[in-house]
Formats: sequence, structure tokens, C-alpha cells
Amino acid sequence: MTHFEAREARDPLERERDLMARLPAHLAHAAAKAPAFGDQLAGIDLAAVDSRTALAALPVTRKSELLSLQKARRPFGGFAALGWGADCARVFASPGPIYEPEGRRPDYWRLARAMHAAGFRAGDLVHNTFSYHMTPAGSMMETAAHALGCTVFPAGVGQTEQQLTAIADLGPSAYVGTPSFLRILLEKADAAGIVTRFRAALVSGEAFPPSLCQQLQARGIEAFQAYATADLGLIAYETSAREGLVVDEDVIVEIVRPGTGDPVAEGEVGEVLVTTFNPDYPLIRFATGDLSAAMPGTSPCGRTNLRIRGWLGRADQTTKIRGMFVHPSQVAAVVGRHPAIKRARLVVDNPDGIDRMVLHCECRDAGTGLIDAIAASVRETTKLRAEVAICQPDSLPNDGKVIEDLRSYE
Repeated sequence: MTHFEAREARDPLERERDLMARLPAHLAHAAAKAPAFGDQLAGIDLAAVDSRTALAALPVTRKSELLSLQKARRPFGGFAALGWGADCARVFASPGPIYEPEGRRPDYWRLARAMHAAGFRAGDLVHNTFSYHMTPAGSMMETAAHALGCTVFPAGVGQTEQQLTAIADLGPSAYVGTPSFLRILLEKADAAGIVTRFRAALVSGEAFPPSLCQQLQARGIEAFQAYATADLGLIAYETSAREGLVVDEDVIVEIVRPGTGDPVAEGEVGEVLVTTFNPDYPLIRFATGDLSAAMPGTSPCGRTNLRIRGWLGRADQTTKIRGMFVHPSQVAAVVGRHPAIKRARLVVDNPDGIDRMVLHCECRDAGTGLIDAIAASVRETTKLRAEVAICQPDSLPNDGKVIEDLRSYE
């Protein structure tokens, strides 16, 4: 059994105890070394944050706010615990630009676990088609491959013909990149009469439909997905069971109601929040903006960590209505004022070309005056008028949407 497999097969309760035991010291480190967290966590008894309930009471840091936060405090918004020099090997810029540091620890982004689950092994030649410039994806995959004992061909993006020449000459056994580019390479290789020897692939960066997965399997290529971001590194990864994505061993994932930091019930779609134990960039309750849902039980492959359903859309549903922006957090604020509301969804349409808001609220008992009270709360919170419709519990779609925009502009 490898190091990865030993950790991944641990008793879930043991893993949870270990993560929660590590949390107070990690929070103290973040507060001491990263100025932004020093401000966020000031006055909080960090030694007492040793459970998911306590963690859920901490502030949320939103990816959508990083651009402005970094502009105000260069280079990393005060969230990094390192600076230029011995600790920081590289700095990258994702679109925005949002800057991310890369420390010097081996497998800094922790992608080796996902590669191992995808079948990459020592001695493989990995054809890496992620970018090596500006953005970190190329480095994320290369450092992981090196940690497994693989050799890497840094193909990068584009230059398809040159890449095909290298594939023909070197015969790489493993591929990393987007699934669509792998399909393009294979199609062009077929047209050119080039024999490819790929047997394993780790894909990311875009949707990986089952139909393409099956096409690759028909060619003898087992391809698996990795869910990772430039800020956090690996969050979750696909395994041979192909039933959801297994969460990485060194992060804590919460699924929360969009616009809030409030955890939702298992199976309910919500926003992915991640706390990473990276000492260099110790992001805490980092809201990715992605939607997913926790799955019950453990994976048939033998890994025992939490599973999520994968990417189910974006959580940032901010919508402009009658010239005013309405945010999911405002809908959550309305719900918070009325304990009778179990869940709510703001539906926007424009009959006769005029914007209309209807707040659908799941309530067991509407009670006298509740509809008027909710409507008043919407007015106070958003400065806009809305109709209120009461519906039965569990009747709203479980898709993570808090604001649904149905307007037509034809």
C-alpha cells in the first residue's frame, strides 16, 4: 500500500479528529503571519476552533473579492505568510489579475494524489499541456508528476503540430491538460498516422462529459478529473469508482448556502468553501464561487474521505434588477429575519418588459401576516419591491440557485 492509499483508507472519524486537532495551530499561524487573517481573526479564541461548528462561525474570504483586496494590499492582499526570496519560488497571475504564490515545498499544490489515483506511476513520461506562463496550471501538474517520480515534457498550450512530433518521437504514456485538447491531439494524430501510447490522463479546467470519457476508454486511455484552483491547489479528485470526487486529505471542505457561510444539509447544493493547511498561503473558509453538494457514504474504491458531486455551476448569482444589484447574501439576510422560512429562491422575470421579483419561500406554516413581513424585509434589504409566494418544504429545486433570472430580452 502506498503512502497515498494508506492515508486515504483511514477511518473517517480518525481523519476528522486529526483535521480538527490541526486547526487551532493553523489558525494561530495564519493570524500571526498573514496580516489579513490577523485582522479577520482578531479577538477570536482560536484555540477553541476545533470543530466544524466552531469553524463555521469564522468569517468567509471570497475569491470574488480577491482582486480588490490585492489592489489594496500588494501583492497577495495580506493573505500570504511568505514574501519574495527563499520561501517563494514563483508568483503567478490568473485572469483579473489575481496573484498566487508558489512555495518551495515538493508537490506544493498537492496534485500528486490525484495523479496517483489516475494511474500515473514512477517512470511515466507525462505530456503536460497546461500553460507554463503567467498562470500556475503547468507548474501545478509538473511538480506533482516529479513527486511521483515521473518525467515531464513541458508541452504547454498550442503548437499542435510540434506537440504531435514530440508524441511520435517520445511516446509519452500519460497526459495532463484539458479533455478537449486531448481529443484534438488524438484526432490529429490519427489523421497523420501517428501512433499514440497514452494509457492514463488527468484532466481539468473544463467539463469532462461521460461520452468523451467513454471514447478515451475505447482507445485504452483511462482519464480522470481533478478539481483544483490556482489559490488552493487540489480540492478533490476522481477515482476508479467514478462516483463523485473524493476530497483531498489536507483541506477541509464545507458546502454552504450561497452568499453566506452557513453549511447546508448533506446532499443539498451549495457553494464550496475550502480551508487549506498550506502554511505559505493559509486560506481559511475560502469561498470558491463554485457549486457542488456532499454525497453520502464513502467511495466504492476504498477511499473514505468526503465526496462531492463535482462542479455544478457558479454560486455568484448577483443580478441587476431595475438598476439595482441584488446579491445572494441579501436573500440570505431576508431568510435570516424569518425563522419560518426553510429555504428561499428569488425569481426574476419581465412580463410586458417590466422587471418583476417573486421571492418563493419554503414554509411549513405561513402564519398571519408572514407574507407582508417578508415583503417588507425584501424592501428594506434590497430597496426593491417583491411579491412573496409561499411553497411547501423541499419543493424548490436543489440546484444551489438563490436568484434565478428568467428575463427575456427578445
